[in-house]
This record gives sequence, structure tokens and C-alpha cells, in this order.
Amino acid sequence: MTTTAITNIGSLVTNDPALGDGTPLGLIANATVVIENDTIAWVGPADKAPAADERHDAEGRAAIPGFVDSHSHLVFAGDRTAEFNARMSGHSYSAGGIRTTVAATRAASDAELEANLLRHLHEARRQGTTTFETKSGYGLTVQDEARALRIASAHTEEVTYLGAHIVSPDYADDPAGYVDLVTGEMLTACAPYARWVDVFCEKGAFDGDQARAILTAGAAAGLIPRVHANQLSHGPGVQLAVELEAASADHCTHLTDADVDALAQAADTTVATLLPGAEFSTRAQWPDARRLLDAGVTVALSTDCNPGSSYTSSMPFCIALAVRDMGMTPDEALWSATAGGARALRRSDIGTLTPGARADLALLDAPSHVHLAYRPGVPLVSAVWQKGRKTA
Repeated sequence: MTTTAITNIGSLVTNDPALGDGTPLGLIANATVVIENDTIAWVGPADKAPAADERHDAEGRAAIPGFVDSHSHLVFAGDRTAEFNARMSGHSYSAGGIRTTVAATRAASDAELEANLLRHLHEARRQGTTTFETKSGYGLTVQDEARALRIASAHTEEVTYLGAHIVSPDYADDPAGYVDLVTGEMLTACAPYARWVDVFCEKGAFDGDQARAILTAGAAAGLIPRVHANQLSHGPGVQLAVELEAASADHCTHLTDADVDALAQAADTTVATLLPGAEFSTRAQWPDARRLLDAGVTVALSTDCNPGSSYTSSMPFCIALAVRDMGMTPDEALWSATAGGARALRRSDIGTLTPGARADLALLDAPSHVHLAYRPGVPLVSAVWQKGRKTA
């Protein structure tokens, strides 16, 4: 077995208070990480590090766990530049724009969809993302949803069935019939490729009763629920996510006190995943991360990378937005983009740099993780290890 020591790390984020300085980030100064195959074998002060077969000098850079992007929509085709331009010129965002991507995705070949997915994955990896979840939702037919999930499942374990993104244009006059399709034939075709089931519970998409039927059917097929909840308006999404013990309620922009209380009480079960790229790209109200954190809610950050409302694959950018506009500290934002994302995916092997965890980490061309928010827009990630292999 080959071991690799990453030495001379100026500041190491472990996300384990017991390993470091007692803070949630578990910081260790002048640290070494030892990798054995695809796993973290040892972390600690450099002067106590065991011998290793190979050595990589971090030259005083900060090291962080690889980002865990727990919400993205990467199987798509087409471009929505015109919609973005119109929105930036004063038009409002609504769920209906998804139909443009549906038409383009249906017309694309498998090879075109996979090439576009891989382009975005490589782009994200260069920026430190080592785990990503992605969804279907731009096909909205049995065949197109199943092929989207089949393509995605070749590149990640974290695949989500989102046949309930919007009501298919083919069923515009029969939304109940589309719910029957999503919970029936489409679910049967898609479940073998997916781990999760999701629904856009929102005005213009699916109401609370429809969302409950879809999530319940998905759970009966062995899929774990997650919910697009309370993005554009107050609604039943968050309460439904908590009721059904969904792994995450995503967006959480428009919340009542009862919603916040419910998420706090379900902090060990349901994560509030905040997606600041969507608010940036739609000029919408920012989620109040401070309110959630102060209430004891478990919070994750993710990109929501999609062609319509958040066309960014950059977790560092989302961290900077969360710190600047959502009330998070740099420490909280980094934890939410790593360990928080892992919680949203119900994973304990990622999002930390601790012995036994998967060897996913990034070196920053900076002495501290705080530079992710301090220097927004600067490409700070200088090297990435994924499953113990240096990939960027």
C-alpha cells in the first residue's frame, strides 16, 4: 500500500473539534495529512507525522476538505442567456423557464448530455468540489428522465430523481395525470438509477398534496426524500420535508417562525440547504442563514448549478455570497460547504479530514480558509485530491 504525506500545511481544516483547536473546524497549524490509498490515514502536527512513501510539500498553504455540492442540475442541454439577460433588465423569475431547457434536453443526444455533464464536473473539481449530487428534471418523459439518471449515475453515487421539477408541457391540461406518471411508470423506470427523490414544491410547480404523493411513492420505491422548499414564496415545502424526514429542505428562502422551529427540531434529520447562487442570479431575497444557525438548524451550502437560475459551479463563490449577504461567518460557510453538504447527503465518509474518511481535499493558494470569502472571485484552489488521487 502506497502512502502519501502532504506536509507543510500552514492551516488544516479537519471539521473535527477533537483533532484540532476545539472549534467546529478543528484547525491544526503546521500540519501533515497522510493518505493511504483512497483514505485519510493520519492527520496532526507536522512534527509528529509518521513516515510515508511519497511526499507533497504544501508550502504553507491552507488545506480544506473537498467541497460537497449537495444540490445541482447538471444533465441538461441548451442555454438560457436570453432569459438571464431579460431578468437582469427587470423581468421576474418564475418556475416556467424550465420548459426552455426541457425542449433542448429532449433534443440532445446521450453523448451531448454526458459531454456537458463532464464539462461541468471538471470545472467544479478545479474549484475544489470532490463530491456532487445531481438531478434529473429536464426530460419530463419516462425515457428522458431515465436516461438523465443513467448518465448521471455513471459519474456519481448521489443521483436524484426529479421527475417532479415542473408539470411536463405534455400534461399542461392534466397535472393530476402527470403526478400519476411521476409516481408510476416514470418512477419504476428511474428508481434503479437513483438514491434520492425530489420535488419542486412551489406555486407554478407542485402543491403540498402533490408533493406528498410524489415523495411518499418515491420512498416506497426505496428512494430517500429531499425537497425544493420555500424558494419563491411561503409554502408547505419545509414542513413537508420535516414531516417525511427528508434529508434536506433546499432553498429555504421564505420561512415562517414555525418553519425555522421545525427545522431546528429536526436538525439531526433534515438539513436546510441554502443556494445563494440562485438569489444572486435572480436578484431575489437572500435566505437568512443567521436566523437558521442561531435557532440550531443544520445548514449546508450548495451551488444549485443549473442553466436557468444559478449557472455557477463555484462553491467558493457561494461561500463568499453566504458571508457577504446571508449573515454567515467564514468558518460557518466553509463548514456548511463541506461537512454540512455531507450531512445533507447523509454521508460520514466525506466533508472531513479525519482518519478513516475518504481522502478528498483541496489546497488553497492562501494561508487560511478565510481567503475564500476575503478574496471573492479569485481562483484560490491550487491542488485537489479526490479519493486519494491528485486530480487537479
